Amino acid sequence: MQAPATRWTRDYLFDILRELGVGYLFGVPGTNEIPIIDGCEAPENLGKVKYIECLHENIALGAAMGYARMTGKPGVVMVHVTPGIGHCLGNLYNAYKSRMPVVVLCGQQQNELVTQEPLLASNLVQVAEQFTKWSHELRAWEEFPLVLQRAFKEALAPPAGPVFLSLPWDFTLRQIPPDSRVKGVTRIASGFTGDATAVAQAAELLSKSKNPVIIVGDAVGYGDAWNEVRELAEVAGAPVYLEGFSSLANFPNDDPHWQGELPGAQADIQKVLGLHDVAFLCGFGSQAQLAVYKYSDGPLIPDSLKCIYLANNTWDIGKNHYGEVAILGDIKSTLPGLTQRLRQSPPATAASNNAALRESAEARTQLWREFTAQAMSAEGIWGVVVADSLRQLIAEEKLEKKFVYVHEAVSDAGSFQMLMPLGARAAAPTSYYCVAGGSLGWSMPASLGTRLAAEGYQGITPEVVINAVGDGSSLFYPQVWWTAAHRGLAVLYIIMNNTEYRTLQVGLGQVVGAYGSAPGFEWKPVTMTPEYLTIRDPNFSFVELAKSFGVPNGRVVTKPQDVKAALKEGLECVRERKQSFVLDVRLDPQSQLAPSAPGVAKQRVVAAPPSLHAYYRHMARARHTLGADTHGTSPAEGMQVVF
Repeated sequence: MQAPATRWTRDYLFDILRELGVGYLFGVPGTNEIPIIDGCEAPENLGKVKYIECLHENIALGAAMGYARMTGKPGVVMVHVTPGIGHCLGNLYNAYKSRMPVVVLCGQQQNELVTQEPLLASNLVQVAEQFTKWSHELRAWEEFPLVLQRAFKEALAPPAGPVFLSLPWDFTLRQIPPDSRVKGVTRIASGFTGDATAVAQAAELLSKSKNPVIIVGDAVGYGDAWNEVRELAEVAGAPVYLEGFSSLANFPNDDPHWQGELPGAQADIQKVLGLHDVAFLCGFGSQAQLAVYKYSDGPLIPDSLKCIYLANNTWDIGKNHYGEVAILGDIKSTLPGLTQRLRQSPPATAASNNAALRESAEARTQLWREFTAQAMSAEGIWGVVVADSLRQLIAEEKLEKKFVYVHEAVSDAGSFQMLMPLGARAAAPTSYYCVAGGSLGWSMPASLGTRLAAEGYQGITPEVVINAVGDGSSLFYPQVWWTAAHRGLAVLYIIMNNTEYRTLQVGLGQVVGAYGSAPGFEWKPVTMTPEYLTIRDPNFSFVELAKSFGVPNGRVVTKPQDVKAALKEGLECVRERKQSFVLDVRLDPQSQLAPSAPGVAKQRVVAAPPSLHAYYRHMARARHTLGADTHGTSPAEGMQVVF
């Protein structure tokens, strides 16, 4: 009779990974982590849990995020003592803000040595805890199975989020009895319906509304609640905005109620919401997604707006603004009851609002067609050409439900969010991937983990992973390409190369707009086009950089007429040769709005993309024509649509 295989405490981790079907452990090797990494080669784990070596801890955590987002399973990453957790704080923050279930395991020095302040050691829990649901350092090797079970349970429980465990490395080497195993991971059933009385109150408030608005957050996308929100929007006659920097496609962009993400400037948010009398805030977690704020200009949500909250956690309800009605409940489970009640007494304006929404959506589509045609006749490349070419190719190659778009092309966000096929027929919420945190450089790492997923938990097969990323963001972690080549991961990387930090140029304009004439500030920069916001002199080649890391396939494009053919070449490389492809798109610097502010002349002659906020534009024109708004507040005086 064969003797039972020897087991060590590290094997408790692999018991859980196998049970949950987690196929990958991401990390950067360090001495303290070797016992756990070695476990991937144990006979019972071989082929079931693979170690994915990365060249930076933030890449490893980003890849774990991508895997978690695509599969709905925990992403697991192993980092090395204090420098390791320090290096991955950017993506730990992103995971925390975007509520992604990742478990960060950090090798710690031996327990008896930590007090002596040895090499690389520190209070690791203190470093990580503000960006996690739970952080803990093992106090004894015997508590390892208890702590692991709690960590994975907590990472997955809605709202999901990162968990951190500090593991004194000698604790992972203790021998344990062959039959000692983790019993399992507690899974919390979370599909509970919100309080019926509160749902009735919400329906009554919406019923009396003249011009309601719906704002959806990531809980809608994670809950796969597109259809439920669509039905409510139709019955209510309400436009649907997405929270800024949405982590998923939280509403389909082929629905006429879709208005894109909320604007990123205080005044613009106030203008949009100021048209409405009731706001239904549905899973709305990231409620202040802007960089420049002026307290004296008033709250982001106007006081005139009555708010209804529905969320699966108490923190997001009434977090920043008072709610007349507050419902704690699962989004997908609660919405049908609300819609059913509202059908009994819909708003009197629902039919006319829906007609206006359809009319404005058609007008928006036509404006974007005209803008795209204008871009195709330009001398240089505008971002909209890339987005529209991808839209065409996805349809021609029949890639609906087979692609995932990973978005970090921040300066061209409107073009991609409008034109990528992120509608109900072609996609699901997980077809689109961004992060709420805004820490740059996450998307190329996340593409690795996304590509490793065999299938998505919302019916999306990531056969083609498309990562559009700004040149500045791509330079954070280009060593991603080594892991892509080493592991044979095929991703289409599109570098939107404008040779500058365009979003910071826009931010500069917002700062001057808010504080350039404000009493006590009156600040204006020496120049509105500073050299320190550019990435030029010397110039370099992303294609050659990728080649040095082992990705031989790439192309540079400078003319709009060449974009579609180059993208087609990239898709063929990814699909047929199963290799990554790097497309360096040299954008025309004239292709977007330059930063501007009152009293500051524009620095360029530019072409502005159409607004996504079609309903706002429609109603703003109506208000201006009628001299009064739709819900009894002040008329729109000299209203300008600038976003």
